[in-house]
Amino acid sequence: MLLRRCATALAAATVLSASAAPAALADASPSPSPEVTLPAGLYGAGDPQYDAVWRQSTALLAQDALGVTPAESAVAWLADQQCDDGSFSSYRADPQAPCDAQTPRDTNATAMAVQALAALRGADADAVGDAVAWLESVRGEDGGWAYYAGDPASDANSTAVVAGALNAAGRDGSGADSPAAALSAFQLGCDAPDGQAGAFAHVPEENGDLKPNGLATASAALGAQGLGLAAEAAGEDAGRPTLPECDEDGRFPAERSAQAAAAYLSAELERNGGYLEFAMPGAEPQPDHSGTALAVIALAAGGYADAAQEPLNWLADHHDQWQGLNESPAGLGQLVLAVRAAGGDPRAFGGTDLLDRLSATGPEPQPSKEPKGVASDGREDADGEDGNGTAVWWVVGSIFVAGVGVGLLVSLRKRGTGPNGSADGSANGSGGSSGGSSGGDAR
Repeated sequence: MLLRRCATALAAATVLSASAAPAALADASPSPSPEVTLPAGLYGAGDPQYDAVWRQSTALLAQDALGVTPAESAVAWLADQQCDDGSFSSYRADPQAPCDAQTPRDTNATAMAVQALAALRGADADAVGDAVAWLESVRGEDGGWAYYAGDPASDANSTAVVAGALNAAGRDGSGADSPAAALSAFQLGCDAPDGQAGAFAHVPEENGDLKPNGLATASAALGAQGLGLAAEAAGEDAGRPTLPECDEDGRFPAERSAQAAAAYLSAELERNGGYLEFAMPGAEPQPDHSGTALAVIALAAGGYADAAQEPLNWLADHHDQWQGLNESPAGLGQLVLAVRAAGGDPRAFGGTDLLDRLSATGPEPQPSKEPKGVASDGREDADGEDGNGTAVWWVVGSIFVAGVGVGLLVSLRKRGTGPNGSADGSANGSGGSSGGSSGGDAR
C-alpha cells in the first residue's frame, strides 16, 4: 500500500506543476522519452502516462462547448482507451491489448471520459453506460470515490468529478446516497476556525481533522451541484455568496453545501487579490491558475456572477504566467470553459485566442457547429464594460480538474491522488489531480 501511495504521489507530481484539476492539468507534463511515439489523435506533446485521458477529455469538452466539432480521430482515440469492464486508465499505450489485473483503473480518467463522450456521442452511448456502471461498482463504503479503484478511502476531488460524470450521463444526483451527500464528509462546518467554514479538505488528516484546500473546495462546489467541468452559467445572478446557517450538528445542509463552498472561495479570492493558492511542502504558497479557473466555473455555475468576475479578470491578466499553458490541452481547455462559464470570449481573452491555442495542441477540429454566443474579452472596466465597451453579463456555470485534474491536483500526501485530486500540503494536478494545499499548474 505504501508503494502504491508513493507511486500515486509521484504520478501527481510528474503530471502537474500544480493545478487541480486537478483534477486537471494546467502545466505540460514532461516530454516523452525519444522512443515514445504519441498517437496521432492525442492532444498534447507531453508524456501521456499520467494524464492522457484527462487532457483529451478536457480538450474535447472545451471544443464542443464552443460549437466546434472535434476531429473524429481525437474522439476515436479517447473511446479506444476504454477497458472491456467500462473503466479507463490514465493512458494505455496499446489500446488493443486487453486490460488485466495490473491495469490501474482510474476513477478520475473514467469520469472525465464520461463527461466528454456524453457530450459528443450522447448520454445513452454504450461507452458512457459501461463507464458509469463501472464507476458505480467501485464506489467506496463511505459513499465517495477514491482516485484508484480499490483504495479504501475516498477523496473530495475524485468524488466531485464522478458527480459531474453521473450528471452528464443523466443519472439522478439527488438524495441521501448521492455523490453530493458523500462530499459533506469533507466540508468544514460552522465550528471551523475563523475564515475556514465552508471549505473542503481533499482528504482528512491522519487525526481526522479537515484542512481547507482551495482546489478541493472549487471541485466540491461543482460536485455538490452535481455539475461537471463544462457546466454552463446559472440563469440568475444570486449576488455575492454568503455562509448559510448550519444544522444542529454544526454542518451545512446538503442543499446549502455548494453555497457555503462558494462563500469560502469568494472570500479567499478576494483576500488574495483574485486567485487561489497552492503550496508544495516546504515551499511558499503561489497562485494556482488551474484552481482559480475551476473556482470561476463553480461560482458562475452557482449564480455568483459578481464573485466570478474578480478571478476571471485576474486570469485575463496573468494566464501568460500559467506554467506550460500553451502546451497543455487540459489547462487551455479548462481556461476556455472558465471564460465561457463567466460570459467572456475564449477567442479574445486577455489578448489571447484560447481556442486556437488549444486546437494547435492536437488534430485540427471540424468547425461545423455555430459558435455559441459569448461576450468580448471577459474583463470589466470601472464602468461595468469590457475593454471594447461591451457590457459583460456575468452568469455562473460550472468544471478534475481536475481535475484533474484538470485542470484537478496530484496528492503528495500519504494518501495519494491523481490528476484531479489535491491533498493538503501537496501539489495538485491537471488534467487531473493532485495534492497539497491546492495544486497549481500542472493540469
